[in-house]
Amino acid sequence: MLSINETGHPLQSLPREDLDLVAELVLKSGSLKDLAATYGVSYPTIRTRLDRVIERLKQVVNGRKPDPVSELVAALVERGEMSVGAARAVRDLVRQQAEKNPGGAS
Repeated sequence: MLSINETGHPLQSLPREDLDLVAELVLKSGSLKDLAATYGVSYPTIRTRLDRVIERLKQVVNGRKPDPVSELVAALVERGEMSVGAARAVRDLVRQQAEKNPGGAS
């Protein structure tokens, strides 16, 4: 269960566009199909957008700052400039490198 800390509810840390997406999802009773129709995009596109919101929220809840690589890759997928599979591969590679080299030095 989420807890409210001194900075307020974790959702307050999300950008307005993410909050709008969450609100629409709730109003659509959790139907991604209906949400995609509302935004005029495909199901995979809305799924990608929601995955990005989920990742941002997890970062906030875990006290981490947003990952700029993940943000960039998600935006590329959303614009159709990168496939979801390629995005996952990049994300996984970056995470593996970060685990091997936690300080960031080469």
